[in-house]
This record gives sequence, C-alpha cells and structure tokens, in this order.
Amino acid sequence: MATKRIDVLSDTHGRLSREVLDQLDGCDLIVHAGDITSEEDFITLGAIAPLRLCLGNNDWPGEYGPEVTRMVRFEYEGLRFSVTHYQERLTGDRFDVGVFGHTHVPVCEGRANGSLLMNPGSPTFPRSKEGPTMGRIFVTNGKIASAEIVHLSDEREDQGIRSWGRSFFGW
Repeated sequence: MATKRIDVLSDTHGRLSREVLDQLDGCDLIVHAGDITSEEDFITLGAIAPLRLCLGNNDWPGEYGPEVTRMVRFEYEGLRFSVTHYQERLTGDRFDVGVFGHTHVPVCEGRANGSLLMNPGSPTFPRSKEGPTMGRIFVTNGKIASAEIVHLSDEREDQGIRSWGRSFFGW
C-alpha cells in the first residue's frame, strides 16, 4: 500500500490563501472541520482532492449537500474518522482519527488508546501564538505514520497588519 497524505483544515471562513492552496497540492484527501463559509471554496477544495467536510457554526445545513452534516464519520485507508466542529461532540465516539475545529487553536495529540485527536487551527484567523496553521497526516498500511501541524506564513503580518487572533489576545 502506498502512503497517503491527508491535509486537514478548519475555520477558513471563505478565505483560502495562495499558500494554503499550494500546501494542498498533491494531497490525497482534504478533511475540513467546518466554518468553510464559502460555496466557491467548497468547489475549489473539491477540485484539488476528495473533500470530507462537516458543518461549523457559521455553515448552513444543505449548503454543501446532504452528506455534509454536523458530524461526519467515514473510513479512509482502513482508519475510522470522526469530523465535527466542536471537540465535545467527539466524547465517547470510537475513531482512529478525531478532527475538530472552532477554537482556531491547533492541537495534534495521540491518545492512550492509539487514536489521534487533531484541531488544525485556522489558516485565516489564528487565535494562538502558533499563527496560521493547518494539519497533515500521513497514512501507510492502514496506520497513522505521522501527524503534524503545518505552520503557514501570516500574510497580513507580512503586510504590516496584525492578525485578528494575535491582536485580540495581545500577542
């Protein structure tokens, strides 16, 4: 079995930067944990790779098709995925990979039961010192080979504008 690359996004809020699109190039699957808030971005991401998306608190039911709901469960490369916008909805859920968003703060942690819990943060409106981020998971032979948070440049800071998350939290 070949190694597969899964790129993970959340809280893009209708803004996909050139850097995010470049990072997604070559991935085998895109998982988005809600608050995409853009039909155009939904189409753009789906043209790059297969897209699995859940609804966030700023997305509307039916906006992206009937299979896009508040909790999305699927299997990919032998792994069970649960994707939801709110972490608390993952409680008690059986999964190999649990993905959530909403906080705009990245998390990538292995759990005692061998599962992975990931919040990719936000490439658009980060709310941590990490700055803009996304997630990346490599899967080989039905197992997670690696998982990481990918740090992106903050285009607004490059233009002399402080990002919302950093300015809001005083960083």
